[in-house]
Amino acid sequence: MYDKANESMRFIRNSSSYEPKTAIVLGSGLSSIIDEIIDPVEIMYEDIPHFKTSTVKGHVSKLVIGTLNGVEVLLMSGRFHFYEGYSMKELTFPIFVFKLLGIENLILTNSCGGINETLVKPGEIMVINDFINLMPSNPLIGLNDERFGPRFPDMTEPYSLTLRAIAKKAAEDINVKYCEGVYAGFMGPYYETKAEIRMIKNMGADAVGMSTVPETIISNYLGINTLAFATITNMATGIQKVKHSHDNVVKMANIASENLANWIKKIIVEIG
Repeated sequence: MYDKANESMRFIRNSSSYEPKTAIVLGSGLSSIIDEIIDPVEIMYEDIPHFKTSTVKGHVSKLVIGTLNGVEVLLMSGRFHFYEGYSMKELTFPIFVFKLLGIENLILTNSCGGINETLVKPGEIMVINDFINLMPSNPLIGLNDERFGPRFPDMTEPYSLTLRAIAKKAAEDINVKYCEGVYAGFMGPYYETKAEIRMIKNMGADAVGMSTVPETIISNYLGINTLAFATITNMATGIQKVKHSHDNVVKMANIASENLANWIKKIIVEIG
């Protein structure tokens, strides 16, 4: 893993003179933020050694490096999911590469289903303050390489209190409404059953989706400060009264994307 990540890192460094400290993983509907990058360098995943490509509709497989609001950033457009058939190590491989590139702060975004009706509703943005891993595996299984991190990483603060405080202050400054809650990572790729949602709700989850948790585990393992946003695109099975549709998820994500994009632009300036 270390040698492969190092090879990918060298390729990216040779493709760009930027040295960003913040990376952003773009979930469904947030690709518009790419258009605001100044002097962007775009690198297709297929050209990067050992990178996979996203197979999900609405996810474009490329890294974009440049300046956003005067701050150098790295954008990951098109994330990988366990349900696509990738192993946990394959889908989190980019985070290992980010660490070797010198990334210190990671902002994760996703689209997901709401569970807690008193807290979330479609079109709202939830700051994730904790997670529940309902996936059948995790990316730390196997031999551990101490050059990356410890065998048993701590998860007391999976989402940085410092970055969350910055996000809350930024939201107040630009008048963005949000909530804060627990995200459950479900394997997918089907939308959960009513019985599963009842179980997940009883566990204490406020929202459920099919990503973000593996990347969070690895970013904490690597010592990268992590912040995560979940865009509520629909209410979960048994709560909403109509059947689920991926096209509708993307549509709702696009509606909320302007607020989230403006929020992220404000946050990265405060991070510096």
